[in-house]
Amino acid sequence: MRYVAKVRSAVSSAIAVVSLLFALGETSSGQARSTAYRPPRQKAENSRATGGGQTEPSAELGGAKSLIEKGEFDQAEGVVRQFLGEHGNSAEAHFVLGYHPPSAADLKTVALDYVLLHDYVDADKWLTRSLQWNPQDSDGWYYLGRTKYNENRFEEAISAFEKCLKLEPRNVKAEDNLGLSYAGLGRVQDATAAYHSAITWQERDLKQDSGPFTDLGALLLDQKRPQEAVSYLLRAVAISPQESRAHEQLGKAYEHLDQLRKAQSEFEKAVELAPEDARLHYVLGQVYRKEGLSEKAKFEFDRSTALRRDSPSEGRNP
Repeated sequence: MRYVAKVRSAVSSAIAVVSLLFALGETSSGQARSTAYRPPRQKAENSRATGGGQTEPSAELGGAKSLIEKGEFDQAEGVVRQFLGEHGNSAEAHFVLGYHPPSAADLKTVALDYVLLHDYVDADKWLTRSLQWNPQDSDGWYYLGRTKYNENRFEEAISAFEKCLKLEPRNVKAEDNLGLSYAGLGRVQDATAAYHSAITWQERDLKQDSGPFTDLGALLLDQKRPQEAVSYLLRAVAISPQESRAHEQLGKAYEHLDQLRKAQSEFEKAVELAPEDARLHYVLGQVYRKEGLSEKAKFEFDRSTALRRDSPSEGRNP
């Protein structure tokens, strides 16, 4: 819970920064407008600036801010400039018009903070805006693809990963996630081809990504081909021995092959690596039960139940 609170605080800070940056207009080239901002020093000075001791009529500026929040920057700028025509020394108006524009990188930073909170709708929104400003950002397309995938918008995820791969050919992670997106649509052959490509591209690399091996193994398990899955999953575990998912999938393969001692060992390792994952405790309990280890099975089932009760969102993929 402390971690979530810290992340939420970081997200709030990032959003605050970008919200301040968003108080501006933007040209088609993304450059800042040339209006300077002078911060207000005191109420009396502001009053004199707006003329005759009257308060600034901020309703129009509120409308501009609403347009900014919707991303309608040109319309917002028009409102603010019209306001400045009548209140040329308005500090608030100059602030809203802005001095420094947000960059595509600013928006991507906020989006990735939302990803940490599993808020994929807002992450999608800000990544999309970031990529409108910088469509050559291959990482941005990758993260947008991941976000679309987590929203179960698989066609859009495929499009994003393809854009990433166009900018960065042989990107193993993008190709692997392209496979995941195909699998989400039930396009098994396309998914298998993508996983094989991601595996082939890194054959000579000293440092390999275990993802394609794990994902291909999981796909083979879904097709009830556990014996074929084992070889890929063993490779995944060898590459990333600290990755709980690889051990989990290998445990499932062994369980399907009725090799319960091996399944138990892999599930125990998975639980050791991810002790707060309720699902892993449950599947380990199932194997213990099949082996006749009733007390151990009960302990794992109880632990799974407690974790689910304490954290209802437990087990959701990032």
